[in-house]
Amino acid sequence: MMTDVLIVGAGPTGLALAVDLARRGVDAVVVERAEGLFPGSRGKGLQPRTMEVFEDLGVLDAIRAAGGPYPVGMIWQDGKRAGEHRMFDPAEAGEDSPFGAEPWMVPQWRTQEILFERLTELGGGGRVLFGREVVGLDQDAEGVTVAFAAGAPVRARYVVAADGGRSTVRRALGIGMTGETVDPNPILVADVRIRGLDRDNWHVFPPQGEGSGFMAICPLAGTEDFQLVAQFPEGEHLDVSLEGIRKVAAARSHLAPEDVTEVRWASDFRPRAALADSFRAGRVFLAGDAAHVHSPAGGQGLNTSVQDSYNLGWKLGVVLRGDAPESLLATYEEERRVIAARMLGISTGVHRGEIRRGEATRQLGLGYRDSSLTTETRPSPGPVRAGDRAPDGTVDGVRLFDAFRGPHWTLLTVGTATPVPLLPVPTVRLASYEVYGTGVFLVRPDGYVGWAGATAEGLREYAEGVGALG
Repeated sequence: MMTDVLIVGAGPTGLALAVDLARRGVDAVVVERAEGLFPGSRGKGLQPRTMEVFEDLGVLDAIRAAGGPYPVGMIWQDGKRAGEHRMFDPAEAGEDSPFGAEPWMVPQWRTQEILFERLTELGGGGRVLFGREVVGLDQDAEGVTVAFAAGAPVRARYVVAADGGRSTVRRALGIGMTGETVDPNPILVADVRIRGLDRDNWHVFPPQGEGSGFMAICPLAGTEDFQLVAQFPEGEHLDVSLEGIRKVAAARSHLAPEDVTEVRWASDFRPRAALADSFRAGRVFLAGDAAHVHSPAGGQGLNTSVQDSYNLGWKLGVVLRGDAPESLLATYEEERRVIAARMLGISTGVHRGEIRRGEATRQLGLGYRDSSLTTETRPSPGPVRAGDRAPDGTVDGVRLFDAFRGPHWTLLTVGTATPVPLLPVPTVRLASYEVYGTGVFLVRPDGYVGWAGATAEGLREYAEGVGALG
């Protein structure tokens, strides 16, 4: 089999990339060693920036229907409600950031189902092959050959490793990870059915005494399940069976063992933070947990991973189409590795209680101002500069995110009558919009301003070099 892109791993990272490539007409195959999609709730919080990405990928309605807002935390002491705890700093959505308040909760398994359904809907070359465990790969100047424990090898022009923190592909490439243990205390996480707790609160049970750990039980929006999270002393063996989880729930709360009626999925882990030494080796790219491993406390892992895919997808698309030089692909690591390092620091800070969940975790302020792909030509830039996320807004009946939606660049002029060259991209002209200031903006397919100027001088040359001319 020969394909343009082989994606290893059918998690949110791999499926989001496959969706992005499929809508660009790229032949992409996802291989997954398991026999089906991941069954757990693990990454359940979708940050506002990821909601914007999902709107562009065509899954926003399904994501909103499948989930809900986070409930208010409720502290319990001695079997009684002791007071509310706000998990997130307050924020409001605005016209320029329509999802800019708190995260939206969708269990990871459901997010993956939605992305899988979208990939199937798009048809074309995008598909998923289950039961395909990678055992090795070999690359040359023209492509990569990937071997499996069972089944014929696959030949691809590019490979993307989205196969998790223990990535087989990363190890085969010899790429190391640098990091630290965030917390030596192991953590149990399980999707359970429980009687005796309301679904209006995220129930928090502080440690009851010496040697005990915290427990939190959160109702999972859109389901009948709860996610139970419990911390244990370093070195303790974790029993993830129904009986083991019943004992934990009864010991740390007012619940009786039999109130835990079912365990649907369970796992244990030790929080760590690690960053791959490189995000690329030749024709192979690392994305998601294969490139960066987060503590789950900050709700950054899945979100940073999806945005890796969003950054890489359009670049692979234009290079494979022949509209941009292969050197464009070098900007994936340049842009995403520094972002991943920043988000790792935030995840660790939240885990240790040093950073609040709020402005820092929503990911709306991330950008690429220092990227070699960014060109700002105005001597006095306004509030939005080249490299920044392009804000939303509805002006003169035009909603910007509607104009940006799709696998294309968008030309936006605000408050200027300067002539602009005719580019084969959607063009929006606004008399004024204070959120942007004044200027000519060329918005990338991933929603960031690539080029900005007071006039259009140099715009066409930039567009040609990045594949915006088609």
